[in-house]
Amino acid sequence: MKTTADSLYREIRQYCMDNADGELVKKYSRYFKGGNYNAWGVSQQLMDAKKEELKKQGNLSFDLIFDTAPMLMQSGKYEETSFVLAMLTILSKEFDKTVFNRVGDLFSTGIENWAHADYLGMFMLPMFLKKKVVTKEDFIPWITSPYKFQRRCVPVTFIKLLKEVPLEDLLLITDPLISDTEREVHQGYGWFLREAWKLFPEKTEEYLLKYKDTAPRLIYQYACEKMTAENKLRFRKAK
Repeated sequence: MKTTADSLYREIRQYCMDNADGELVKKYSRYFKGGNYNAWGVSQQLMDAKKEELKKQGNLSFDLIFDTAPMLMQSGKYEETSFVLAMLTILSKEFDKTVFNRVGDLFSTGIENWAHADYLGMFMLPMFLKKKVVTKEDFIPWITSPYKFQRRCVPVTFIKLLKEVPLEDLLLITDPLISDTEREVHQGYGWFLREAWKLFPEKTEEYLLKYKDTAPRLIYQYACEKMTAENKLRFRKAK
């Protein structure tokens, strides 16, 4: 029997309902600001088991996954969006530029928390770069995306490029984020700058000094986290 978007949606949703655990929801909700953790409470072990089952079935295609994605993501349930991303990684050997663009479209469908954004930035998006089907320049339109978690994905993804690409080139692309208005973007950019500082302290400090009186302080809180107390004082905002 052919797997359709509707049948795949119903299969995954029923699996989430059957394995829901309210205690896990309570446990992990503290990591999501504002209590916006809308989840079933399916354990990671059970999520991985279902992913492996879907892989073994061998019925997945990009068209099927992207057709199913709006149905899964409409509920806002954490695990249902997680399954969309997990299914895509099953087909990672087939990633190309078209798939990259379709992944970008998922932000308008429902990538609505830092955890999914960081999964994309830390694991999935670097796969496209590693396969050389996209370049760092393909992320430039994401910098001005109306979706804050898409913007956050850029510096998180670029952490993986710090040992391969000159820091100046990465800063040239990400620089507009230094004036972003969203807390979640501040966290992601500060994280990137902290990792950059570990490898290139002088260049990163030069960049940080340039914006220390105008940039959001949360970026600096993250970027300066590993510095000595004395060094952190250099990046205080002037009174």
